[in-house]
Amino acid sequence: MAYQKKKKTTFQKITLVVAVIMILLTLFAAFGALFSIL
Repeated sequence: MAYQKKKKTTFQKITLVVAVIMILLTLFAAFGALFSIL
């Protein structure tokens, strides 16, 4: 039970990191498009 919970926590951490990276990439893309327009 504890191992399964720990594994789930690790999976959640990985998912969180991936989500943050995707958000950062989206922000960089948005700023890039904005500066391209300017």
